[in-house]
Amino acid sequence: MRSFVRWGLALAMTFAGLAHLTFARRDFQAQVPDAVVAHGPLDRDAVVVASGVVEIAFGAALVALPKERRRIGAALAAFYVAIFPGNVDQWRKGRSAFGLDTDRRRFARLFFQPVFVAAAWWSTR
Repeated sequence: MRSFVRWGLALAMTFAGLAHLTFARRDFQAQVPDAVVAHGPLDRDAVVVASGVVEIAFGAALVALPKERRRIGAALAAFYVAIFPGNVDQWRKGRSAFGLDTDRRRFARLFFQPVFVAAAWWSTR
C-alpha cells in the first residue's frame, strides 16, 4: 500500500509540475500569496515556474532514488506545509482557480493539505 501511495504522489507531483509550466500556469498564480511577490525578487509567474520545477523533481525523486526515500518524503511533507499559506491566501482573498470558485470550496480544500503531508511521510517510511 505504501508503494501505491508513493507512486500516486510521484505521478501527482509530476503532473502538477507540468501543469505549473503549461496549461494551468494562470490558475497556480492565484495561489501565490501577495506577501511572497511583495517582499521577494520573483513575480507570480516566476514563483509558479520555480515551484513547478521543484514538483517535477519531487515526482522523479520519489521513484528514482529509493535509498533516499525517507529524506525525500520528509522534504515533500515540508514542501506541502510550505505551500499551505498559498491555499489559505487563495481562500482569504477569494481567488477562483481550479474550480474553487466559492468560499466554501476554497475552505474545504484546506483540509486536504494535511492528508498530503501525512501521505508523503507515511508512504516513504
